[in-house]
Amino acid sequence: MLSGMDGAEDGRRAPRRGGRAPSTTRTRVVELVRTRGPISRVELAEHTGLTQAAISHAVRALLDEGLLRESGDREWTGGKPRVMLTLDPLARCAVGVQLGADWLVVVLTDARGAVVARTRVRGARSVDPDTVVAGIARHVDVLLRATGVGRRGVVGVGLAVPGVLDLDAGAIAVSRSLDRWQGYPVRSRLGAAVGLPVLLDGDATAAAVGERWAGRTPDSATQLTLYMGAGIGAGLVVGGAVHRGAGGNPGPLGRMHLHRGATPGEGPGPTLEELAAPHAVARRARRAVAAGRRTAVRLSADGDPITDFGAVATAAVQGDALAVELVEESAGYLADAAVTVAHLLDVDSVVLAGPAFSTAGSLYAGVVQCRLRAERDPGRRHDVRVAVAAHVADAAAVGAAALVLQEELAPRRR
Repeated sequence: MLSGMDGAEDGRRAPRRGGRAPSTTRTRVVELVRTRGPISRVELAEHTGLTQAAISHAVRALLDEGLLRESGDREWTGGKPRVMLTLDPLARCAVGVQLGADWLVVVLTDARGAVVARTRVRGARSVDPDTVVAGIARHVDVLLRATGVGRRGVVGVGLAVPGVLDLDAGAIAVSRSLDRWQGYPVRSRLGAAVGLPVLLDGDATAAAVGERWAGRTPDSATQLTLYMGAGIGAGLVVGGAVHRGAGGNPGPLGRMHLHRGATPGEGPGPTLEELAAPHAVARRARRAVAAGRRTAVRLSADGDPITDFGAVATAAVQGDALAVELVEESAGYLADAAVTVAHLLDVDSVVLAGPAFSTAGSLYAGVVQCRLRAERDPGRRHDVRVAVAAHVADAAAVGAAALVLQEELAPRRR
């Protein structure tokens, strides 16, 4: 089971709208039905070690809530057929918001984490925060009305943001890509605008949770999610639990200095973001075109790095020599960081997530996979699997919704 909801005092979220206290039995039953259903009451007792009476009591309460339903299937065992239980996916829904400099994504997901509806617009880099928050509230309202999902069925909003978080204030403390948002109380302002409790987390961590919640990495002991939007971050799931560090801000991978300066005393070299992020790729593309390199890449007239990176990624997938060179150079720097983290934490799964991987993610994955295999420690008995996230461009939004669902359906307390 995925952990990470660390108690009522958790600074990542606003207070819940009342509700029951979490039950260990209830949590275990819901998680088993969610991940293994359809499943019978007898099987639930076998998996949990609980008595039939305890299981029956928990199941009856969950059926009354409408969270579980009897599927109509029957498991024949030679005697009385067993009634199978399944999760009603629309009994609980969640909204996920991915706040980025490049893209803003709002999704509505069901209890299994499947996307019911979504909207995507250009990001919040140069827009006033109050205007963006009001826009998010409108997008949420439109999605709920379009799908017929009432607000009573939505347990909350998950908000995934880039940068270092101030969890007490519910704000972004530092962000290179969203400097106008630094210190802005985004959690409370969004909660007031949408009328729902809001949970705030980092985009890389949210993306990692989303992959786990969707069952994409069920057997992974240590999962690393590399998230690349305007910047680069890392989300870690270790032993099924999200690694949050001492202050709730793990994984600022983009600030890692990969190389020292060329001469002694020169100081650290460029950061990973300065070498591998979309704006770095766009900058090198412009320099190459200015130097006369032949390419099919068509760069933007206004020098927009998001548009330019998209053009490079598209041309790379189509086999353009310069574009492939630029993408593989970026992927090589990213692989430097991936190899370092993989060896340090002994990871067995790497997931690439974020809008920067939406077009050329397979090229990035190939480079990272090759490097991990080439630099594998001979003493390690496992391979490291590399994959592109299921909802790669919207991974943080889907993961943010999963964080809210996890709090509702599978909470853990310290």
